[in-house]
Amino acid sequence: MLQIGVALFVFAAIEGFAIPAVPMPRLGLSVHTLSALQGVMLLGLGLLWPRLRLGDAAARVAFWTYLYSSFATLIPYTLAAIWGAGSATIPLAADGALGNVAQETTIQLVLYSAAPTFFVSMALVLWGLRTSARVT
Repeated sequence: MLQIGVALFVFAAIEGFAIPAVPMPRLGLSVHTLSALQGVMLLGLGLLWPRLRLGDAAARVAFWTYLYSSFATLIPYTLAAIWGAGSATIPLAADGALGNVAQETTIQLVLYSAAPTFFVSMALVLWGLRTSARVT
């Protein structure tokens, strides 16, 4: 998780130079800030991970569902910025930029798939943070 978090910081820094070059600079800025935020989240989770009280299977599910949700959020924003699309799903960031049906459907399907996996991973992380019962 730590390495992926640092990689997202590097991506955010490099992508920042591309903001003026994409068809929708507002979406380019969204990609920049989103990838930096996800980098921070992955660094935080990576540092927290050793403290989680999860079995091997639950830890794997939490890891992969969180990783999937992160990239299933970032990739559609990146595609929307490159395509100049996304108003059907992310109207505030896309600011009226509407792509063709295939582009808008791709953005919507991938982005909407991120929410359930995020909730699964966060439920497992919360469960893993439970404390042992105190004996009085």
